[in-house]
Amino acid sequence: MNLAPPILAGAPGSFAHSVFHERHPTLIDQVTRAHPYPADVESALRDLLYESTRGVIEPLAGHPADGPQWLEWGDGLWGLPWGEAPFLWAESYFYRRLLQSVGYFDDGAWRHIDPFAPTKSVELTGAAVTDEIAALSELTRLDEDSTRTALLTSALWGNRADLSFQLTARIQKRSDTLLVDHSSALWKALEEAADPTVCVIADNAGRELLPDLVFIDHLLTTHLAQRVVLYTKPHPYYVSDATMTDVLATIHRLLGAPALHAQRIGQRLWQSITTDRLTVRTHEYFCAPLSFHDMPDDLAAELAVAAVTILKGDLNYRRLVGDRHWPATTSFDDLTAYFPTSSVALRTLKSDVIVGITAEQVERLDANGEPWRTNGRHALIQASTRT
Repeated sequence: MNLAPPILAGAPGSFAHSVFHERHPTLIDQVTRAHPYPADVESALRDLLYESTRGVIEPLAGHPADGPQWLEWGDGLWGLPWGEAPFLWAESYFYRRLLQSVGYFDDGAWRHIDPFAPTKSVELTGAAVTDEIAALSELTRLDEDSTRTALLTSALWGNRADLSFQLTARIQKRSDTLLVDHSSALWKALEEAADPTVCVIADNAGRELLPDLVFIDHLLTTHLAQRVVLYTKPHPYYVSDATMTDVLATIHRLLGAPALHAQRIGQRLWQSITTDRLTVRTHEYFCAPLSFHDMPDDLAAELAVAAVTILKGDLNYRRLVGDRHWPATTSFDDLTAYFPTSSVALRTLKSDVIVGITAEQVERLDANGEPWRTNGRHALIQASTRT
């Protein structure tokens, strides 16, 4: 298959351009308010913002352990304007540089202090999560098929408040918002597998990780999965991406909930970790600026044991199919044939790339005049299963 051109970071009027020129300035303000950083940190963050919007791409300063790897990843890009780099690469590098600016990897007092932790904490302890945890008890009134559909749908939509646990009892699959629904392929693959291991590549913490963990608990409790391997980021990334710290915080939130049903989910998750039915792993490649096509052999070998790999969220989708200007009708199966296992993408649309939908859907969505590819109002459950 001929490769479509990559989505670049700086095309005027594009979503990628708005990320660097509208979202990142807000993000830098948020980070500088999150902790009492000294003046040199704030200055470094402002310099990063200036460089990434008006300057050229500079290599990591000093001699960080991952410096040689980034030099290789950025070969041919150093010295170019940021807008001329692929969007996936430039966005990933922006966050690596942000961590450098706040001293995350340095041998100082700020080492391993998550610059996004206050934002994550506010969300996890907020009223919305409290309501959703309380609403988990509604699941006890559903039959098994309805429960698994509700939990899969909640994991799909994540932080969409209008499709959270409060409405699980009356979720309706709407073709105008759920553009592709291959959920039956997921259930079939799990039901036909012997002692299936399921890999889940996590996306965001907080209100998105909560339904992910509840869904994982359901897979283990119903024995749709005998074992789940949950992959998180090795360090903070993309503001709210989940780390092991976030997994533990979410389980503790369930354990401390007033509702008995939520407590029991937390207890089961805790027990599943201690008995290795739920394993949390990470890999440095999850913070690489590349798609999964280039994943290292050791990560591919880990994933290969799974009956199914579930990839959560927009970034993992971009990495799965390639962050390129694919025609939206391009086959999802064709683009994911390289992946070492059957794959299921649970993704709300928050960036430009999309494949596997029909020409009629594209025509209808384009006619609405809304930025349907990026506004988070549409979703996909796309499966590519191996026989």
